[in-house]
Amino acid sequence: MSDASESTVGQTADAVPPKPPRQRKLTDAWRELKKAPLSAKFGLLVIAGYVFVALFAPILTPYGESEIVGAEFEEWGEPFILGTDNLGRDMLTRLVYGARNTVGIAFVTTCLAFLIGGVGGILAAALAGWVDQVLSRIVDVMMAIPALIFSLLLLTIFGTSIPVLIIIIAVLDSTRVFRLARAVSLNVVVMDFVEAARLRGEGIGWITIREVLPNIMPPLVAEFGLRFCFVFLTIAALSFLGLGIQPPTADWGSMVRDNATLITYGDVTPLLPAAAIALLTVGVNFVVDWFLQKTSGLRDEQ
Repeated sequence: MSDASESTVGQTADAVPPKPPRQRKLTDAWRELKKAPLSAKFGLLVIAGYVFVALFAPILTPYGESEIVGAEFEEWGEPFILGTDNLGRDMLTRLVYGARNTVGIAFVTTCLAFLIGGVGGILAAALAGWVDQVLSRIVDVMMAIPALIFSLLLLTIFGTSIPVLIIIIAVLDSTRVFRLARAVSLNVVVMDFVEAARLRGEGIGWITIREVLPNIMPPLVAEFGLRFCFVFLTIAALSFLGLGIQPPTADWGSMVRDNATLITYGDVTPLLPAAAIALLTVGVNFVVDWFLQKTSGLRDEQ
């Protein structure tokens, strides 16, 4: 009887094949997402909404990005749901295209900043010696100057084109990434498994990619979210001051500046781009807080 039961159990187990690794990861991710706090779900929803708007801006907008379609400062209503700006361009269209331009440029800039600062910080910790000293002193000098003032100076010298804007902000922000990457890497490079890899004759590239990088990813990913917010706000501030994304390209910072005169008359139109900036910043920070909680091993008290 026991043999028959064991046979039945074995057949049942064989009848349900294990899930593929990719499907199992998706299932685990979905399970974690369902257990996420309400704030994290709200943040993810906000980010997904912004990404959707940025990707499908030409389909979602009734007019062209810089098309003049009416008189200056027309009120909300038909045919302009959010009115028009100081040149007679549709505000709704400009807001949607602003998501594509501002968020897209901020994302590219943050990725470049992490590539520069992350690689530099890991190499400084892994190589140590004079490499660490030279890179650290360069970063200290750059961080001694306020980032916004330094950005204004460099943009005045090299121009305000989008590639120049991305490179300047990425280089300046990479100093913060360098400090974090170096600090967390210093705790890893002294571990036994790194020393064992060195004794096996592994190169610096193998050690940094296979040993150091996987063990410092959680703080770097969390910093990516925070750094994206800072870059996003920096670009908006520079555009408000006239040295960021240049017209006629839609940008939320310049939209606040161009329509600021409406505040005098009690019109909230200039606050719409500011609200879009604030909403995305809050959403990203909610997701970052949740990720930090997950990776730190802390649990909410029941």
